Amino acid sequence: MSIDVEKNYQLAKEMYAEFGVDTDAALAKVKDIPVSLHCWQIDDVLGFENPNQALTGGIATFGNAPGRPRNRDEYFAQLKEALALVPGHTKINLHAIYLDNKGQKVERNEITPEHFKIWVDFAKEQGVGLDFNPTYFSHPKAENGTLSSRDKAIRHFWIEHGKRCRKIGEYFGKELGETCITNQWIPDGNKDITVDKVTPRKILAESYDEIFAEKIDPKYNIDSVESKLFGLGSESYVVGSHEFYMEYESTRHNCIICLDCGHFHPTEVVSAKLSSFITFGKQVMLHVSRPVRWDSDHVTLQDDETNAVMQEIIWNNATDTIHIGTDYFDASINRIAATALGARCVRKCLLNALLAPITKLQAMEAEGNNTGRLTLLEECKNLPAGAVWEKFCAEEKVPGHDWLKPYL
Repeated sequence: MSIDVEKNYQLAKEMYAEFGVDTDAALAKVKDIPVSLHCWQIDDVLGFENPNQALTGGIATFGNAPGRPRNRDEYFAQLKEALALVPGHTKINLHAIYLDNKGQKVERNEITPEHFKIWVDFAKEQGVGLDFNPTYFSHPKAENGTLSSRDKAIRHFWIEHGKRCRKIGEYFGKELGETCITNQWIPDGNKDITVDKVTPRKILAESYDEIFAEKIDPKYNIDSVESKLFGLGSESYVVGSHEFYMEYESTRHNCIICLDCGHFHPTEVVSAKLSSFITFGKQVMLHVSRPVRWDSDHVTLQDDETNAVMQEIIWNNATDTIHIGTDYFDASINRIAATALGARCVRKCLLNALLAPITKLQAMEAEGNNTGRLTLLEECKNLPAGAVWEKFCAEEKVPGHDWLKPYL
């Protein structure tokens, strides 16, 4: 199907102008908002450390679609294919298991920036930034807790891992000239009834105090901590809960909060939480995924919640404080397509938010004109956002709607 992108855009531009929306301004803004694309969809969270290791710690991928990369060269080739389909300012979000160990066994408490030079080189080649994550799962020393373990030797192993990951984040920030967010998530918890819920949390707080003790310039690295409601193997108790991390961040001031859209009760939504953080000028790292009944990490779509999340960010001018990343893994479909689709949908939702007549809507709300607010919101849903998106893709030199032809 052939479409006239420029002709359609001009028509859309006129229609949006009638509602007081400047589409040129929206296009100028949407391309500069960083979206951090997670690296683990491409290979089902296997990484380079030991691709044959089993996933543990509540991490699981489902499906066996053909085409998963068989080696590191194929992995990077597929990641490049995905990046070529994603418009706008992109970062890559790495896990520590994606190190270059040069064929040698490197324990996680021994990793150094040198093990990630291949990623810095790749980022420079592709013109992207990097974010980072310690990997506290899929390891023999993670079977009975990590940073909250009562075993000092186990705990100190993981504390050292966390410290080294922060230095790798700093290295990324210095090399690429863009702040790296190093996000801490641990799988610690219990499957069944837990009597003492306090002691593991006290231990966890002490572990983070030690990990974050060294001051690192936030120009290069910002630390975030990610909560979870429950997970496989931790259905009854998760040490790193949302409430724990809220209290930790608010008393220590040495990190920011990470909110994963799949890490809350099915009736909770992250979009409803963001305004409270924005009110107090708090920075937040977002992991945008699509939970289906629980944290099942489905590919992000243009659903109501993703649109609502991006509206909160855009409509409250919070693009400097709310950092956006994706986080999902689906092995039942083509992994390149899944990687690109989720990132494109996040960017589409950002564009949708920018295309809303927010100034007029906010004025109506302030005046108490709730009828006008509701009717205008509904009428805007039929405006031709797709034509503006096609123009954006053309400007960014990535495929528009025709990107999906190989999958039809």
